[in-house]
Amino acid sequence: MSELEKAMIAIIDVFHQYSGKEGDKHKLKKSELKELINNELTHFLGEIKDQETVDKVMEALDCDGDAECDFQEFVVFIAMVTAACHEFFEHE
Repeated sequence: MSELEKAMIAIIDVFHQYSGKEGDKHKLKKSELKELINNELTHFLGEIKDQETVDKVMEALDCDGDAECDFQEFVVFIAMVTAACHEFFEHE
């Protein structure tokens, strides 16, 4: 399996480690999204401590307005963070 394929599987696995702890197992609630970011993306995004930040992140991701983050919305988020990291590291 290629490195890219392994990375894709890791993204899917991480999403499902956090989704469904509260309710729909195919979507992230705000608390699950916060936990995922704080555990899996702290080197790139830092730790989210306040609810207002979580609310803003969810609002930006929640395209269908259901107050949850489905996998498609999550992948867009990961792509945005990855693109921002690429741009940052490209200029170092």
